[in-house]
Amino acid sequence: MNVLLIYPNINAQVGFNYGVASISAILKENGHKTRLLNLNEKLGKIPDDSEIVEMVKEFKPGLVGFSIVTPQYQYAVKIAKLIKGAVDAPIVCGGIHSTIAPEEALEEGCFDYACVGEGEYPMVELVAGLEQGKDVSNIPGMWTKVDGNLVKNKVRPFPDITTLPRNDYEIFDLQNMINVEGGWVRLMASRGCPFRCTYCLNHQVVDLYEKDTGLTRAKLKYVRRRGVDDVIDEIKFLLSAYKGITTFIFDDDIFTVDVNFLRDFCREYKKTTKLPFVINAHVRVFNEERAALLKEAGCVIVKFGVESGSERVRREILDRPMTNKEIIDSFAVAHKFGFHTNAFLLLGLPHESREDLMETVDLMREVKPGRFRWSLFFPFPKTTAHDISLKGGYINFEKMKSLYNFTDESCLDFGPEHNLFVSKITKILPWYVNMGMDSDVSSIFSGLVKKIEALDAKGWNDMVKQIPAMETELSKSLESTNKDYYLTRYNSFTAVKSDWQG
Repeated sequence: MNVLLIYPNINAQVGFNYGVASISAILKENGHKTRLLNLNEKLGKIPDDSEIVEMVKEFKPGLVGFSIVTPQYQYAVKIAKLIKGAVDAPIVCGGIHSTIAPEEALEEGCFDYACVGEGEYPMVELVAGLEQGKDVSNIPGMWTKVDGNLVKNKVRPFPDITTLPRNDYEIFDLQNMINVEGGWVRLMASRGCPFRCTYCLNHQVVDLYEKDTGLTRAKLKYVRRRGVDDVIDEIKFLLSAYKGITTFIFDDDIFTVDVNFLRDFCREYKKTTKLPFVINAHVRVFNEERAALLKEAGCVIVKFGVESGSERVRREILDRPMTNKEIIDSFAVAHKFGFHTNAFLLLGLPHESREDLMETVDLMREVKPGRFRWSLFFPFPKTTAHDISLKGGYINFEKMKSLYNFTDESCLDFGPEHNLFVSKITKILPWYVNMGMDSDVSSIFSGLVKKIEALDAKGWNDMVKQIPAMETELSKSLESTNKDYYLTRYNSFTAVKSDWQG
């Protein structure tokens, strides 16, 4: 069967979708043909409605599958309705939004099936059943409607990822992505995260599987890791199949959890390639032993989820109870071993005050990461953080529906005064951090921030369009100095320290 996969990803970063790549691989392994419509403006022109319809008709799919994250949901529905009116092929939605809100998706009238949970085997069974004309209403992990009634099939246990075929990189036109991304290539050595942060959907997924399978969290084996040999073989394949690779990025939620895996991986990686790589860590599973292993193997960037500089916010709102001392100590270890560090931050959290936001600024001044990257908090449906936001009366549902990413605007309403402050600090966060840097740098940015803080909403709306040009001028004026400071680089939500040469 021909299966058309669609990944709506507009007004967002270039993203490699691991779910799509894995599902395409297992469908091909079972004799099916797949094609991807990867909708991201950075990879090429977004086709218009007529072009999308023509592409679908030309491929003649027996099934169309969407992978959807919540901010892209409305766009996905628009495309699905367009396709529904043009071809007879059934449409299945998958991805995290389908897992969390399958009933909502099936009520749209454009989706015939909603995949709940990890989709490799539900998709194989669905495609085979449709091709053979069988009843496909009772497939585990796949919801549907029969005679207008919702059929809620339970999920099956998590797949053993060591038995799955290698991700289908070809379907993504990976060479184009490598060129656009400057040689950076993404891969994963594991699935799952051991933590239960309130804003992340991991805890909802685990709870769903516990309920449906009757297995305990331990027996579920949500956190699964591939073998070192398998990961190394994938790296060798990528190096042989594609040109211009300069850096590998491991997108595992936390790469440093299993120190035994880390030892074996680092030993084999340095035998395989001298290319640098990047990993995600956690301050509670990062120490000098792990740092030494990573450094010797060629790791250059270690990324930590900090989220907020306020211990209260992390503890009460995010369920990330690590202390500021733990964060400071982990960054210190990373810097001792010469890593370029990255701190992930969340702004505009429910029950977050101006003082809490300034504690985040203060923490960045203290740890001095190589870069920090921020996004606006988004209350994913059915997460604990969504419930906190809902009970606090913060969510603007109309705005929530209109957002495509987490960097432009917040869908929370804090009232006019705090809304304005969140908007300002989101656009000029590095300027606030620079106020606590070298005295010469501090005086420049203190003056700029003071002027911006004095602006009312209208004045800020006029000023915000000038921020990119102001950043360019600041960069030119400061580049000849030997001072430490942060300015945005690569995009509008990543601030990089002035000494970074990458």
